[in-house]
Parts: sequence; structure tokens; C-alpha cells
Amino acid sequence: MTKAALLWPRPKEARPTGEGLRLPAAPRIELPSANPLFRPSAERLAAALRGAGARPIVADGAAESAAGAAGEAGFRLALAPERASGPEGYRLAVGAAGVEVAGFDEAGLFHGVSTFVQWLRLHEAGAGGVLPGLEVLDRPDFRHRGLLLDVSRDRVPTTRSLYALVDLLASLKLNQLQLYTEHAFAYRGHEAVWRDASPLTATEVRDLDLYCRARGIELVPNQNSFGHMHRWLAHEPYRRLAECPEGIEHPFSDRSEPFSLCPVDPASLELLADLYDQLLPQFSSRQANVGLDETFDLGRGRSAEACRERGVETVYLEFLWKIHGLLAERGRRMQFWADIAAAHPQIVERLPKDAVALEWGYEAGHPFAERCRRLAAAGLDFYVCPGTSSWNSLAGRARNALANLAAAARAGAETGAAGYLVTDWGDHGHLQPPPASWPGIVAGAGFAWNAGSAAESPALDLAALLDRHVCEPAGEPPLGAAVLELASAYLPTAEGARNGSALFYLLLFAAEDLTAPRFAGVSAQSLEETLEILDRADGLLASARTGPSAGPSARELDWVSSLLRFACRLGRARLERGRDQPLAALPRRARKALRRELDPLIDEHRRLWLARSRPGGLEDSTRRLTRVRDLLT
Repeated sequence: MTKAALLWPRPKEARPTGEGLRLPAAPRIELPSANPLFRPSAERLAAALRGAGARPIVADGAAESAAGAAGEAGFRLALAPERASGPEGYRLAVGAAGVEVAGFDEAGLFHGVSTFVQWLRLHEAGAGGVLPGLEVLDRPDFRHRGLLLDVSRDRVPTTRSLYALVDLLASLKLNQLQLYTEHAFAYRGHEAVWRDASPLTATEVRDLDLYCRARGIELVPNQNSFGHMHRWLAHEPYRRLAECPEGIEHPFSDRSEPFSLCPVDPASLELLADLYDQLLPQFSSRQANVGLDETFDLGRGRSAEACRERGVETVYLEFLWKIHGLLAERGRRMQFWADIAAAHPQIVERLPKDAVALEWGYEAGHPFAERCRRLAAAGLDFYVCPGTSSWNSLAGRARNALANLAAAARAGAETGAAGYLVTDWGDHGHLQPPPASWPGIVAGAGFAWNAGSAAESPALDLAALLDRHVCEPAGEPPLGAAVLELASAYLPTAEGARNGSALFYLLLFAAEDLTAPRFAGVSAQSLEETLEILDRADGLLASARTGPSAGPSARELDWVSSLLRFACRLGRARLERGRDQPLAALPRRARKALRRELDPLIDEHRRLWLARSRPGGLEDSTRRLTRVRDLLT
């Protein structure tokens, strides 16, 4: 692979030029003016040059270029819409005379600098070294390119982890971040809901918003507002606002709970108005994602009569419009998940025309194109929202993720999608560590910028991209190949399992027998093939380590491999006993041996969690594993 091929996202046009640049010892960075909007680009460039051993000097455009007068090559940053190719576009030229970045706008300037920083890092050029000549003309295909990170299924990242994530997203030219929130914001007066969750505070959100803005990223507020309110409705006095106060069985808990707000109760809107009044002012974004997805219990409880009279889809739409009104009063544009509209296409024409529909789907064959065409025909702005396929898997499902991400990029580009939002969920305790999400985040960022690169997804050297753009900047050893090997461990047992891996389900649904469809791919042969994959992954992990102790990512991957091995041994023992037999039917000796293997993995989960995540939610997450241990007792 050539160095230019490792630039990511893949530039639209990139070609080598003649004589390269000898990196000056004291390069001068010339800005178009003293406007503070240009400072982030200059600071990013200066930090990269300092990392290469140079001593850069930053001057605004009114200052004489001392570097140029002395005959040294300089760095010129300019706003030149006529030389770039559209919003956020840029032209980068690296040559003997120096480096010039011409941006269509401030964002384009920042992206051009980011490409130069990659070029510098790829060649490991220090002061006095030669950097090959390069010319790039580039612009994004999607106006909005973002990541949604689930912070409500137990794992709330530390401040340090969040800032490191923002730096990664900026380097990959994403321009939006959403933190999916159900109960993980510290709302005043609602302490009973978030007390044990280590939530984000108003001050933390304001600081994060500033940090994002300095890197060209819009931090979009996110608060689910209809379904997925079980973290609230399980408590008093909120239970009275539920559609089904007595509770329902739903996929996001192992116990019966109220799930959705009652849409015909005016007090539901009063609660949401209070939440929005506390949450929205902490963000500079004029958008807000209010969820409104997966309203499983709508019409099954307090709104049943209204749904019989007017139709469940009409009751849903009426509540959506009321929430739209709350946001409009607060000067925000509504984003909402489009799954209910997809299930009831007759309401698409009646949706607010200024709202943004989020078309989501996470399997390789999701019908993005068909659903996007329907939204486009209705005159709506919409995003395509594929996923990292990390959740419900421990290690990720890389092949599914790449196919899903590529299909979303193709469909979004063909139908005029306004945005591309990669989603990273944490179902069932957010047991997967951050490296499981790397392939989806990196590939998705590339496809969001350059939808044409999605065509090469099956042949993409994703391991090299992970090493260069995630591991290396974070000071990690080259773990890309090991990450992808572990992310293929689901394949031998994939038959019948959706939205996760059978290996994960062997742990999370250990109380079930193995006759359920999710276990169809589990056999003695498929488990043996899985163990062979894990052997290869362990070998790659061992060879990747360069120091006496592994970094956090390597330790997390070791833990993932060990827990997947445990799942294989658990599955093999259960198959020997019989698919229709409960876990308790295993011989006592076998159960005792399995428990001895699981206990240190539970302890390691706790240690690893606290390295990157806040303590709130840890016990709830760990309970998913201790439940297996209890079944083995």
C-alpha cells in the first residue's frame, strides 16, 4: 500500500508532485488574518510540526514572512473559495517552496491541515527531513458527518476519554457528535433517575461543546423523549406518566418495566419541557435529537382508546408534532428516528418539513435506498444512520459493519441525504470495549466524506488504517490486525443471530436452552473454528506489543479474547449435554470449572471499565456476567 493510499478519508483527488519539501527547523505559519476562527487550524498544524521536532512560529497575514525572507519554506493558510471545490473543501499543495492550504471556508482550512498532518505522520519526517510533494483537491459528499455514542447503557466515558474521541473524530473529518441520552445528564430535581449513573453535568457539557467547536465539530443535544424512557418511568413519581405503568417486557431489560411515555397525558410534555429547558442551553447547536423510536407499547395502555379512535400512527404523529413545537419554541430544529415512519409510510407526508429524519438500520441488507427515496420524495432532510456493529458482540462484527456502512453511503449519496451518522450502541451493559468500535468508526468516517470509497470496502486495508489513524496517534502498538481478527470471530456461529453474535448471546441468555434461533449457528464444529480464530488473534496481539506492559487497548482485547473463549467452552459443554437442556443440567464438576474461569474475567471487566469509563453503571453492566456465574453455582 502506498503512503497516499493511507490518507483517510480518501481524498477525491490526490497526486504526487515534483520536488518534495525539506521540513524547516523553524517554519512560519502564515494565517489569512488575525481572525480567531483560523486559530484551530494553525494550532493543529503547529502541534504536528512540534511533534516532528520543528519550532513553528504563527503569524497573521499582515506580518511579513521572515521564513520566506530567509529562504526557508513556509506554511500558508488561506481562505480561497474559488480554489476549493465547495463547502468544507480545500486544496493542499506540498512542495519545495513550502505548504499551502486553501480552504473554501474555515472548516475546509481545518480539513486541509488535517490531511497535511496525516501526510507528515505517514512519512515520519522530522525537521530537516524531506516530505514528498503532494497536491490534493478534496471536499465531502455529506454535509453532516457524525458519530452517535451511546452513553445510557451503563458506560459513560470519562472526560479524558470523551476529549480523546473528539480528537479522533476531528482527524477523520467528522463534524458532528451526539451522546445518546436517556438518563445520563444531571437534570436538577430529577436526582433519583441519574443518581447512580455518573452522568454528564451541565458544566461538563458546556466545556465539551467548546472543545468540539474548536475542532469543527457540532455537539448535538440528544434526549430520547417517547420510548426508551424506562430509566425514568421505573421510578416514582414518573411511573404515572407511562403508557403502561404496570410495565412490559422489552428488549432492553431483563425485567418488566414501563417503557414509553403516555402521549395523551399533558404531564408527559411538561416533563419534556423541563428536560429541554435544562439540557438545550448547554449546547451551541441549534439542532436536537429527540429519538421517538421503538415505541413498543404505544396503544397497549393508557392511549389505547385514542389509538382505536384515531389510529396508532396518528396518535404517534400528534405527539411528534407537540415535541416539534417544544423545540421550535426553544429555537431548535428537531431530529428524530424514522423507524415508526417506515412502519407507517402513510404518515411520511404529514411529518414536519423542517425536521430531520434519521433512517437507521444495522444489518448488511437494510433497505436504505427504498426508505431514503420515500423520505426524499416527501421533501424531508434526512440522514442515513448505519452502525459499528460492536454492541451485543464483545469484539464487533466487522464484515457486517462494513457492508452496512457501505450500503448506507451508497443509498445516501444516490438519494441526496443531508447527513451520515455512524451509531455506536451499548445494548445489554455495554460490555464491548472501545476497540470493538474502531473499524466501524474509521470506515464510516471515510465513507461519509467520500461515498465512492465505499465501493472498495471488501478490499479495504482496514487494519493498516486502524494502525495509522487510531493506534499510532494514541501511542498504542499496531493492533489493527488483531482487532479485525477478533471482529471476525462471530462468523462461524453467525447463522440465525441478528443484531449481535451467538457467542455474546451464549452469555447474555445463558438461562435459555440452545433451541432458540439465535443459537442456530452454534455447533461443535463452529465453536472449534471460532477457537482457531481466537488463536490467531492472540498471536497477533502478542506480536503487536512493543513494551514490557500492554496499553489499555491491548488489555481490553486480551479480555475480549478470553471471554469469547469462555463462551466457546460454555457452548461446547452445553451442546454435549443437549440443546434442549438448561445450564443447570451440566455436571457439577463442569459448572465449577467454568465458574473458576469466569470469576477473574469479571474482576478484569471491573478494572478495565474504570480505565476509560465512569463508575456509574459498572455494577449494572457487571451483573450481566455475574448472572452467568450464579447459574453455574
